[in-house]
Amino acid sequence: MPATPRRTRSDALQNRERLLEVAARVFAEQGLDTAPAAIAKQAGVGVGTLYRHFPTREALIDAAYRHQLARVCEKAAELLTRTPAADATRMWMEHFLDYATAKSGMSAALNTVIASGVDPYADSRTLLTGAVASLLDAGARDRSLRTDVTADDVLLLMAGVAYSVQHSTKEQARRLIDLLMDALTKDATAS
Repeated sequence: MPATPRRTRSDALQNRERLLEVAARVFAEQGLDTAPAAIAKQAGVGVGTLYRHFPTREALIDAAYRHQLARVCEKAAELLTRTPAADATRMWMEHFLDYATAKSGMSAALNTVIASGVDPYADSRTLLTGAVASLLDAGARDRSLRTDVTADDVLLLMAGVAYSVQHSTKEQARRLIDLLMDALTKDATAS
């Protein structure tokens, strides 16, 4: 009789979550040269636990990036449960900027993952488009956002705003988000 797969213990899931959070932050702040033992220590686990979850540095980088991507995409649905669509969209855009800033800090690390034959970006566009589409759909339902704008339009504009953060200030990026929100809400009830 085949063995049933074991469920992952909750403490193992928590350890994995902490490792991914710490790894994403450390790779963004300090780059690829950070020793796995230092990441494990900051996460409060042993290096064996790190390697049990992520047998290679590339596996850790890939998982940390995908984890951050999933979190920023899940944030859209979370915000919509407690905030009107236009407000949720603005708040989500700020979360997206934080994600994009961390991702740019991880770019050298992500390049090593790509060089190893793994594409960490394979699902990025689909996940991000889905998150933005959920915000726009909610805005169409409550008539707080225009209906003639696509998720791809918003993502392209957000990519520009995220790029600006790398070459200007966060305050300027927030002003750009304000402009984008003005465009998304202008004549919303008429569209």
